[in-house]
Formats: sequence, structure tokens, C-alpha cells
Amino acid sequence: MTKKHLLGERLRFASLLAGTAMAAALAAPVLAEEAPITIVINQSPWFPGFQSVVELYEETTGNTVELDVNPFAGSLEKQRTAVRTDESPFDLLIMNAGFFVEFYKGGFMDALTDIDPEFKLSDEIYDFDESVCWDATAETVTCGGDGKLTAIPVNPNILIMHYRADLYEENGLEVPKTWDELMANAQVLNDQPKIYGISQRGQRGAFDVTYDVFPYIWSHGGGIFKDQKAGDFTITINSPETLAGMETYLKLASEVGHPSTAGQTQTNVIQNMATGKAAHIQSVLAPGLFDDPNQSAVVGNVNYAATPASKDFPAATPLGHWLAGVPKNVPDDRKAAALAFLTWFQTPEAQEAYARAGSAPVSRAVMEGPMSETEEFRWMKALSEAIPTAGLTFLIPEASQVLAVTELRFNEAIGGQLELKEALNTAAKEIAKIMTDAGYDAPMLDELK
Repeated sequence: MTKKHLLGERLRFASLLAGTAMAAALAAPVLAEEAPITIVINQSPWFPGFQSVVELYEETTGNTVELDVNPFAGSLEKQRTAVRTDESPFDLLIMNAGFFVEFYKGGFMDALTDIDPEFKLSDEIYDFDESVCWDATAETVTCGGDGKLTAIPVNPNILIMHYRADLYEENGLEVPKTWDELMANAQVLNDQPKIYGISQRGQRGAFDVTYDVFPYIWSHGGGIFKDQKAGDFTITINSPETLAGMETYLKLASEVGHPSTAGQTQTNVIQNMATGKAAHIQSVLAPGLFDDPNQSAVVGNVNYAATPASKDFPAATPLGHWLAGVPKNVPDDRKAAALAFLTWFQTPEAQEAYARAGSAPVSRAVMEGPMSETEEFRWMKALSEAIPTAGLTFLIPEASQVLAVTELRFNEAIGGQLELKEALNTAAKEIAKIMTDAGYDAPMLDELK
């Protein structure tokens, strides 16, 4: 890198971090002389922000980080292969909330405190339902007892409601707290084909439609299992409560939603909002996109709130967050280099830079600090309000098998290929077989009639 280019890069990041202490730090990079590391990661709406922060880390430390970027399913398969080889080509795995237990329980990850007893999770970083820790003896996610710090959060990635604040103001609407209130607002704003009252993700994928229906079914008292943390794997996907949650989802879809909800991907949903075609979406955050005039027709008009509740149960949103962990089959020098990155990533300066680059930080101090009071970062208040309601979706290594069922059956119900009760009853039988074959006690409920 030439001096001219290096200066340009420093100025670019200094501009990004204007008003922060990090800007001053850029003037004197610290060369830690750590081994180069490679991070395997998925391509998602928050990835550009992470990429910018990695570049900033390289710029400020002189260390080298290579990003191996893949689609969601491709990243997962690469990780599965890497931990089973003699030596992983990846020093940090960016693991999704739906699958991290597979790597923990399989014994593939090195506890970060085993690599370095002095390493710790910053007090300012969310632990996301204790998902950062693993008790290998009890085989459970917990930071208590014998639980060891095994990963560091990288991105919150939870669903929150996005709504057209300008249309709310024009029509005198209040931010909805319940699904009934959301339906009422969506009916007012629904003007198809010009604008959908709501756009929902319904397409089948690796962890797509299942992820997006969790706020509906959890906030009606339903779920897929009764209580995974307590070891109760009673199948509840065909419970009356789960049925009620899905009926709410389908009512919104049929009355005020996209005409092809079953075919809508996360990208479709986000684009519907960005192009002015949706009055509401429930989505992971991509605030930089909505306020970018080169990508958005609704600049400054999108606002954010926690997902709604039902009249009988509180709001709840699924953790689709991402965790960075170190595989056991990595040389010691690269393990140390991976920890150096994770230590730096937790700093307030790095977390603020992450937010300024367009991604949601994992720092409570940043999320609830002065930045949250600004127009640019107005989404922080909604996200910090929603995080305490967020829960882990799967605590079993068989998650991918269960998801293969739920992705198909939820999609069939939304698309009309199966009647809703039939889809839920079918899913319950298929999940019960997966769980029973894997050695779990997984009783079923009576069929929905």
C-alpha cells in the first residue's frame, strides 16, 4: 500500500468516525504483528458494515484479515466442513443463532477463556440470552455454573417493525403495540397495487419463513418446542397457540399483505420498503439502505419499533444474531490473532464505527448512548427495546433438520398448498420423528381438528 493510498484510507475512516476518539487513534496505527486470520461469514444486509470495521481494524493495527463471504447456507456448510478437517482454514466462524449449538455441542469450538484466561466479554456487550457461553458438562447454553465464554456477538440481527413515519403522520396513526393495532393501521395505509399494508417474508429457505413467523407464534404463546432450555421437547408446533399466531400472520398477508407472500424473500421485503411499496415490514435492520438516496425512495421516512404483542401474551422476537467463535483445529498463533480481533471489536470505538458504517452494534453503551438520540440512529431505541424480548430459537444440533420441516410446511400453509391445521399437524409428526430418532423424549400434542 502506498503512502498516498494509506493516507486516503485513514482520512476516509476518520471522516466515518468524525466526533469519536477513534479518529485521533487513526493517526498512529499500532502494529501488533498478529498472524493473518480468515473469517468465514455470510452475505447479509449488515455485512457491509462489518466489512468496513474489518478494514478499519487492518488500518489501525497493521494486522491482516481475509473475509470468506458466502450465501447463508454456503457459509454454514463451509463451517461444518472446516471444523472436521485436520486444520480449519478459518480462524473465526461467524455462526448464526439457529445453528451455533451444533458447533458447541459437537465439541468443535475452543472456549475463548481456554485460549487466554484473561480474555472476557466486555460488560457493555449484550450476551443475547447467554448464547455466548457453553457448559460442556451439562450440554447447555449458560454463563453460570461451568459455562465458559465460547463466542463474542457480532451482530444483533433481530426482527423489529419498520413503518412509514410520514404516512403515519399524514393519517394521524399511533405506533402499534399489538397485532390488532398493526392490522388497523395497515388497513388504513393499504392501497394496492400502489402500496401494501405490510410485506412479510414467506419464502422457504435455510432459516427464512420460520424465522419471520416466530414473533407471531411466540406472542400468542406458541412455539415449536415447549421449553428447550428446561429440556422439555414436547412438540408444540400444532398447539392452539401456534395456530393462533399463524392465523394472525395469514390474516395480515391475505387482507393487507403482498399478493405473493409465499414467494417473498428477505431481500424482497426490504426492497418493498425501500421503493415505497410497503407501509410496514418486520425485518432485520438495514437502516443505511433506507436513508441512502441512491438506494431508497423513502429517505428519512422509515421509523422503527419493537414487534407487536397479542392481547394475551407479550411481544417476543427471535434471536437471529451472529456469534464469532474460534475452532479447536486452528494453530495457536492464529487463535491468538483471532482473540486480538475480538478484543478490538468489543471496544466502544469499534462499536461506534460499526454503527456509523450502517450496521447494528452489539454494545449496550453505544445502543443506549447519545447516538440513539440522533435522527440518523433513530433505530437504536427500537432495537434496544426489543433485545430484552429476544429469545433463542434452537438449542439443539438437529436444528437444520427441524428447519427443513418448518420451512416447507410454513411455506405451504402461506402459499395455500396445505390448509394451516394440516400443515402444522404434518410438521409436528415430522419433527417428532427427527427428535425421537435422535434420542430425545419428544411427546406430541393431540392433532388440531
